[in-house]
Amino acid sequence: MIYRFCRFLLRILYALMYRLETRGLDNIPDAGPVVLCSNHKSLQDPITLGIWVPRKVHYMAKAELFGIPLLGPLIRALGAFPVKRGGVSKEAIRTAIHLLEQGNVMGIFPEGTRNQSLGMGKRGAVTMALRSRAVVVPVAIVGEYRMFRKMIAVYGAPIDMKPFADAGTAESMEEATEQIMSKIKEMLQTGKPSA
Repeated sequence: MIYRFCRFLLRILYALMYRLETRGLDNIPDAGPVVLCSNHKSLQDPITLGIWVPRKVHYMAKAELFGIPLLGPLIRALGAFPVKRGGVSKEAIRTAIHLLEQGNVMGIFPEGTRNQSLGMGKRGAVTMALRSRAVVVPVAIVGEYRMFRKMIAVYGAPIDMKPFADAGTAESMEEATEQIMSKIKEMLQTGKPSA
């Protein structure tokens, strides 16, 4: 209930402030585990990534945020769960895989940190997707967070992870990560969903 209400308010706010437009939302499956892999340039990206997705999107968030009165309970209600300082822990990965195995949607930023230009992806998103048999949907957040400047969230076609799962090697996981990042880069340049 809280999630839907906040999403409704944020949709109005982002439509007014950033003229947020989405492309390719139909590429997100209606059911089953999904990992949305996006570029990461701002603290606002989780909102941009998720507010127009019809399903609830879960995220990892810094553990410190959960100790802030009002904010902590709010972000938990909005689908976030804590990650300790110093990188993603095994516990956080287990939580993410568990959520995916229950058929949920995870929003993940493979770069691991914010970059104004697309950086290198880390293998965490691929690991979670392969272990939970989730569909991977690449996402590009296009534009700058400036008042009344247009922002676009572009959702590409799902990437077939089966060949990488069958190989099951470190090289195949690296290759899968590179393919995801390549699709994001393509959509950043074209502003259109990848095929």
